[in-house]
Amino acid sequence: MVLRTTRLVPIALLVVLAFAGTVLGQSSSLVSSAQSQVSVPLPPDADPSFEVATIKPSDTTAPHGTGIRSNGNRVAAFNFSIGELIAYSYGLHAKQIIAEASFPLGTHFDIEGVPNFVGHPNITQSRRMFQRLLVSRFKLEFRYESRELSAYVIQVAKGGPKLVQTTRKPSDRTGFSYNCQVVLTVRNASIADVARGMQEAFMDKPVVDQTGLHDRYDFDLKWTPDESQSYCPVDSSHSNNDPEAPPGLYTAIQEQIGLKLVPTKASVQVMVIDHIEAPSEN
Repeated sequence: MVLRTTRLVPIALLVVLAFAGTVLGQSSSLVSSAQSQVSVPLPPDADPSFEVATIKPSDTTAPHGTGIRSNGNRVAAFNFSIGELIAYSYGLHAKQIIAEASFPLGTHFDIEGVPNFVGHPNITQSRRMFQRLLVSRFKLEFRYESRELSAYVIQVAKGGPKLVQTTRKPSDRTGFSYNCQVVLTVRNASIADVARGMQEAFMDKPVVDQTGLHDRYDFDLKWTPDESQSYCPVDSSHSNNDPEAPPGLYTAIQEQIGLKLVPTKASVQVMVIDHIEAPSEN
């Protein structure tokens, strides 16, 4: 499995997010290549970790982007800053990470490790592996707090939601993916899942679900992006001149699924870093 992006923020935007763990597709805005080199996934209840890992400073002048690679017997993360690795590992937006200026969150590393499994991990398992690495090698210590931040909140629009409940089982995989058209494809996901996926994949602020909806849904959402909402190239002249182009995100989400996205201040869970350091020598 290769997960790669040439844009470094937001980092959790390396992959098509799949909240139950199985990647459904690939986001062409963030992933130049995403393919498994091992056909057998790990069991969903597997709890993998690194048996050994080599950590070296990255050559940040090399044009190789940022990504994660897995071939079943080795897992590599290349050109990750510590902050980006934390964001990926804990499923956070960069603005949810609070640290003193002296903490080296901008230092980039290449990581290559031998896991204690054969097969490719799902996104949840991959994140758990890197969480353990951050604690053991970077000595990460943190706590969670709620703070008021600039954010987007998802609310029910006037007229009510236009959503169809999924026919999939709760145990089925959850899918969230988008491409440069832009088409957001959601399967078997709650609105809370969608909020987390949006903030990781293409929004410039955290996203908070305030809809009060608790069911799981299938839907497609199509909109014309701007630079703050997508890491796809944006051809504004083409979009403005194309009468068939979808509306912007704020209009599309109301018209197509009966929700609204409101920029405001909201209570957001943040990670406050108490301690982190450069990794121990290999």
